[in-house]
Amino acid sequence: MTLLDIINSQQLLIILWLLYFSIHSLSASLWLKQRVADRFPNFMPGYRLSFNVIALLALVPPLYLMYRYPGENLWQWSGGWQYLSYLASIIALGGFLWSLRYYKISEFLGTSQLKEGRKDILEQEQFYLSPLHHYVRHPWYSLALLYIWSRDMNESFFVTASLISIYFIIGSRLEETKLIAYHGQQYRLYRQQVAALIPLPWRILSKKQAEKITGMT
Repeated sequence: MTLLDIINSQQLLIILWLLYFSIHSLSASLWLKQRVADRFPNFMPGYRLSFNVIALLALVPPLYLMYRYPGENLWQWSGGWQYLSYLASIIALGGFLWSLRYYKISEFLGTSQLKEGRKDILEQEQFYLSPLHHYVRHPWYSLALLYIWSRDMNESFFVTASLISIYFIIGSRLEETKLIAYHGQQYRLYRQQVAALIPLPWRILSKKQAEKITGMT
C-alpha cells in the first residue's frame, strides 16, 4: 500500500464515520420522529427496531475500512501498562454486561414497542437511575470510551476512537435534550448533580439524593 492509499483511506474513514454519526443523530431526533409520526403513524411501533437495524448495518462500511486499512501502529501497551489495559477492558465489558440487568432490553431494542403497537414519540415514561448513573449520566458511553482507549492503537483505530469520543460528547448533549423533554425538572436536577462522562468525586449521587430525584412527580 502506498502513502497515498493510506491517506485516502483515512480520509474516507473520516467521511464514513461522519456520515454514520449524522444518520444516527437524525434518526434518533425527536424532530424526525415527529414527522414520521405525522405522516406514517402506523410505522411508529417499528421505529425503534428499525433505528437499531439501520444503526448496525451502517456500522459495516467504516468498520470494514478500519480493519482493511489499519495504517501504521501508533502504540502498543507492554509490561505493566498491558496488564492495566487488560484490566480496563475487563472493567468496561463487565460493567456493560452488569448494567444490562437495570435496563429493559426489549424497550431498548424496540421489540416491546412493536409488540404493543405503541405509536408514542416519547418512549421513556419513567425516570430511573441504575447504580452506574450515580457516577456518570451516560454510563454506556463512559464504558465504551474506557474500552476503546485501552486498546493498542493504529492509525485507523486512532481516527475511529477520536471521532467516537467527539461524537459521544456531542451526542450526549443532544440526547439530554430529549431526556429533558421526557422528564423535565427531574432530569435537570439530576444533570446538576452528576458528571456527564468522567466520574468526579464531588459529583457522585448518594442513595438518598437518587431517591429524592426519582421520587419527584
